[in-house]
Amino acid sequence: MDKLKNTDISKSNIFISAINGRYEVQFLYNLTPILFHPYYISKNKFGKKVLYGRISNSSAIEKFEFKYMANIKILKNKKFSPIIPIMSMVS
Repeated sequence: MDKLKNTDISKSNIFISAINGRYEVQFLYNLTPILFHPYYISKNKFGKKVLYGRISNSSAIEKFEFKYMANIKILKNKKFSPIIPIMSMVS
């Protein structure tokens, strides 16, 4: 089993609490500010930790690698409800 860096564990804990509380998250991704609705944490095909979710005011699901994230903040005054594309499943 791979040992994780402390920064990966703390980032995971931050995002897990945001996902459980359905709080928006703000972070820098390659020095670009992102306002994000986190949905779930996973690993990509290369074994790198990634976060899936929706950028605020967008309908597309995006993927962000943990190693490029910095200055993560949970915005507890902004909750969200996940958007699930039900119509595409029905047709």
